[in-house]
Amino acid sequence: MNIIELHEVSLEIRKRPLLTDVNLTVPTGEAVALVGANGSGKSLLLRLMCLLAKPTSGRVIVAKSHLASGREMPLGFGVVIDGPAAMEHRSGIDNLRYLARIRGLISDEDISRWMHEFGLDPLSRQPVRQYSQGMKQRLALAQAMMEGQDVLLLDEPFNALDRDGVSQVKTLLQQRVSDGSTLVFTSHLQGDVSELADRAYLVEGGTVSRI
Repeated sequence: MNIIELHEVSLEIRKRPLLTDVNLTVPTGEAVALVGANGSGKSLLLRLMCLLAKPTSGRVIVAKSHLASGREMPLGFGVVIDGPAAMEHRSGIDNLRYLARIRGLISDEDISRWMHEFGLDPLSRQPVRQYSQGMKQRLALAQAMMEGQDVLLLDEPFNALDRDGVSQVKTLLQQRVSDGSTLVFTSHLQGDVSELADRAYLVEGGTVSRI
């Protein structure tokens, strides 16, 4: 079974073609890498996959089990696209609490556990604007995973992390996939792809090809 399918998908913005006739499948329980240079369209593909963008032509199909009426974004998707985003004037745990209240699936204890998992202090009142880029990345990844999301769409998940952080996050992601979650991540580093991905696609010149 596939969680996501793209069939002959093209995307234009202001009549400028960005993606052309893309065919791509994301099977349940696999790790899929989107490989390409900056600006190649990897982030756009992630936006299409979580229905934040609509194709100019073609079809994006998300498994019905992840769709619900009245929702723009599929259920059970943990998403980080175009880098970390947060309310800069609030602390890390306040950001996560705010997001957790939307669905009410997890407790403060769960949030604290996930912050510890990513090396962040849940007791700190430091506003996110004072975080390093690595800390912001850790917070974004914690948000994407803290509710047990079983589909993860992560744009350059290792960006700004130090060596220990990269190793830690890779281990967490490998465990999630081993437990049955589905992962789609972007990267331009061959090492990330070879360690994590069950399949990989090259995004280049507006086209996508299996590698």
